[in-house]
Amino acid sequence: MEKFRIMFLCTGNSCRSQMAEGWARFLTHDDIEICSAGIEAHGQNVQAIKVMAEVGIDISSQESIRVNGEMLEWADLLVTLCENADEQCPVVSPHTLRLHLPLTDPAKFRGTEDEILAEFRITREKIKQRVNYVLQQLNKSVANSR
Repeated sequence: MEKFRIMFLCTGNSCRSQMAEGWARFLTHDDIEICSAGIEAHGQNVQAIKVMAEVGIDISSQESIRVNGEMLEWADLLVTLCENADEQCPVVSPHTLRLHLPLTDPAKFRGTEDEILAEFRITREKIKQRVNYVLQQLNKSVANSR
């Protein structure tokens, strides 16, 4: 049986989509393939890596990459995590489902280091909720198709 493929997309593929990829890999089984990308590639975000490590998820080896047509063709489900990605996303294949679950960008938050990390932790937990939602819906869909 072919694996179901999920791609998480945000503006720069440095925070939200990277954390979503990490959560999805952590929470799924081997029957789902996961990737993330951005409308642009902004590189890795040290705060995102740090707060994910706090919950035992290492995203430090994930790459910040720019979405391309081949990736959009690859995905069975495209989850956009910000307004920019939803609006700027190139046309997807007719077989690709789209789901928009927007979050504010924690990298744009200004404050002390502790306040910034607190904002990243809040975003991390919101992303976990959204990834759990996606996986629950996918499991329901698979169960109903049997």
